[in-house]
Amino acid sequence: MAVKIQRRPKPLLIILVVLGSFLILLAGVYMFLASPIDSSDKNDIEVVIPSGTGVSTIASILKEKDLIRSKGFFSFVVKINTKISLKASTYDLNKSMSMQEIIDILSNGNNYNPNNVNITFKEGLRITDYAEAIATHTNHTYEEVISVINDKNYITELISEYWFLTDSILDSNIYYPLEGYLSPDTYQFKDKDISIQDIIRVMLEETDTKLSPYKDIISNDVHSYITMASICELEGTNAKNRKMIVGVFNNRLESGMNLGSDVTTYYALQYPMTKDLTSSQFATVNPYNTRSTTMAGKLPIGPICNPSLSSIDASIHPTNNDYLYFVADKHGQIFYTKTMAEHEAKVKEIKEKGDWIW
Repeated sequence: MAVKIQRRPKPLLIILVVLGSFLILLAGVYMFLASPIDSSDKNDIEVVIPSGTGVSTIASILKEKDLIRSKGFFSFVVKINTKISLKASTYDLNKSMSMQEIIDILSNGNNYNPNNVNITFKEGLRITDYAEAIATHTNHTYEEVISVINDKNYITELISEYWFLTDSILDSNIYYPLEGYLSPDTYQFKDKDISIQDIIRVMLEETDTKLSPYKDIISNDVHSYITMASICELEGTNAKNRKMIVGVFNNRLESGMNLGSDVTTYYALQYPMTKDLTSSQFATVNPYNTRSTTMAGKLPIGPICNPSLSSIDASIHPTNNDYLYFVADKHGQIFYTKTMAEHEAKVKEIKEKGDWIW
């Protein structure tokens, strides 16, 4: 009769099982102690950390406010990380924050807010692009943003507050009254609940800051300067050629010619500038379309994008020249000519070289 030999578990296996169980338990304890007290309670609790306060005392303050689960655990986590330095200040914290979020806030100082929202508004984009950016980063829909920026009562209120907004933007033919006037930049807002009106006012304040040095020059016709700036923003690639382009456009206006700017046609039709247009589309009669025969000697009715400060400066300080035409190749190089024959020859040359933009 065979005797069954009962094998004893190997000591190493036992150690690994015990160690694994301990680590799982430790991870569970860590997750619990580091978790928010109440993830649904976002009411602000003011916490004052006096200058010179030690980690243990800070832990006690936070525990008294019921913001952390364990004073000892908080102190332990802070002390083992030598790179953490908690800063004295007055903070608005809440019970929905995890212990690590609280540590991050106290480490960064009072300017840090984990709920902050950064939105980048790029130069050369339309206000509809800006509306999409706001909708993407906040709790507002695209439709809500458009509704606000097209609210005539709201626009009238803004006109009374900002010197550079004039009654020109109330023209019924203008698609979006604030087009061209919202300063491109990266802005930081307190959270996703920031109102659309507050976002707009922050951007207009930045516009005010950037335009104020030019106020004496442009205040009598600011709309025309911003409109010109918006065109050269899309036609040019840098400060130098934008100044040249404005010089060409001024020559055309003084000669009673159409500006003939393709980018204005795209805006008139609200098309993206990613494909060529047909001859009939370029001929569309529209107060934005400077290719139309009805627009001889005229600027578009309003800006076609939100221009950079460089383009605004170009519209104010253009490079005077005697050219009437210009064309760019697909590499961004711009060629200036004085007659239609020279212009057409240059276009033909660019196409034959395979450098036409389309």
